[in-house]
Amino acid sequence: MNHLLRGHAPITDEAWKQIDEEAKDGLVPALGGRKLVDFEGPLGWGHSATDLGRVTDTKKGPDKGVNLRTRKVLPVVELRAPFTISRSELEALDRGAVDTDFDSLNAAARQMAISENAAIFHGLKDADIEGIATASSHDPIPLGDNGFNDYPEHIAKAIEVILSAGVEGPYGVALSPECYTGVVESAERGGYPLLSHIRKILQESGGGPLVWAPGLGGVVVASMRGGDFLFESGQDLSIGYDSHDADQVNLYIEESFTFRVATPEAAVALPK
Repeated sequence: MNHLLRGHAPITDEAWKQIDEEAKDGLVPALGGRKLVDFEGPLGWGHSATDLGRVTDTKKGPDKGVNLRTRKVLPVVELRAPFTISRSELEALDRGAVDTDFDSLNAAARQMAISENAAIFHGLKDADIEGIATASSHDPIPLGDNGFNDYPEHIAKAIEVILSAGVEGPYGVALSPECYTGVVESAERGGYPLLSHIRKILQESGGGPLVWAPGLGGVVVASMRGGDFLFESGQDLSIGYDSHDADQVNLYIEESFTFRVATPEAAVALPK
C-alpha cells in the first residue's frame, strides 16, 4: 500500500484500469511542455528536492576557525487536482457500460496539464520555478496583430536568434491553443497551409516538433539539443483515493516535480 491509497477505494480492478486509461487519453496530448524538455524520473514520492550543485556565501561557523556554507536545492512542488466519480457510474462500468461519465476526471486532467505547462513555460513563483519564456535571455519577438501569416517569419527569426547565440538545434515550437488553432486553420497566398510552412522550417532546422500546449501564452521556440531545460519528476502523474460516501467516490490526480532552465539563451518567447 502506498500513499495513493487506491486499495481503500470501492473501485474494482477493471474500473481502475478504465479510469487510468481515460486519464492518460486526456493528459498525454496536452502535456506539450514535456515534448520540448529533458525528462528525468520518476524518482519516487519520497524525492523532495533537486540538488543545484551550489552553496550559499560563506558565513561564520559554530566555532572559531570554522566556516559555514549551506547547499542550495530546489524543493519539489506537488500539484493535485481533485475529481469525483459517482458510484452508480462505477457500477455501470463494471456491468460493461461504454459511456461512463468521466467529465470530472477529464476536467481535472486538463487542469493538471495546463498547470504543468504553465510552470514549464512561464514559471511558478511560489515554488521558485522559472519558466522557459520568462528565463530567456533574448528579447521577446511579439507576434503582432497582423494575423497568423506572419508566424513563419517570426519563428524563423527566433531560430536565427538562438543559433546566433551558439545554441544548435533541432528546434521545437510550442503554441498556445489559440495560436495552434489559428495556424491550423490558416493558409498563405496561393493556398499553401501555414502549418506545413512552419513544419518545413523546423525540418530544415533539424526536425524538431510543433506542439499544442494549453497553459502557454503565445509561442515559444526552444532548442532541443538536450541539457538546457530540465524537468525532474518525483511522482509522475497518478490517480489516488481520498474518500467516498454512499453516492460519490472522491479521487485526485497528483504529481511532484522540479523544473530548471540551465541555458536561458536556448529559447525565445513570442508573446501574443
